[in-house]
Amino acid sequence: MAHHSSNPYGADMRVTEAIDRQRERERQHMLQQASREADTLAVRLVQRLLDAKVLETTADKTIAELLATQLRKLPTLDEFAIQYKTAPIRTLVDDPNLVSLYITQYIVEDLIDHPKVTDIYGDDLDIYRAVDSVLRVVRPGQG
Repeated sequence: MAHHSSNPYGADMRVTEAIDRQRERERQHMLQQASREADTLAVRLVQRLLDAKVLETTADKTIAELLATQLRKLPTLDEFAIQYKTAPIRTLVDDPNLVSLYITQYIVEDLIDHPKVTDIYGDDLDIYRAVDSVLRVVRPGQG
């Protein structure tokens, strides 16, 4: 006779593990997509930041190259590095785009000190919204 398990947590664990696997696949897809399209996304991103008056720079091509480099390296970063970078703004919006969060924090923390950046305007949410308006295309189902 077959043994029937009455462990109610077994089914819950399988569902939780399936959800975790799906989230990890989506995360990897986003990071890979951002990397593959880094140059195009970076140019569009700089233009959006300039149009939204979030970024003032003396060299938009240089800034696009810096952003493209960040997008290209995303798939090589471990989970800790991404979480550490995005921690200060993780709760900025409900259901944030991980790539947009990372690039927003890069702009706020690092890019602001670049010699070709005259100034960055707006609060974290303003910057995130401008960034996400371009980078949302890397999110599955959002393109």
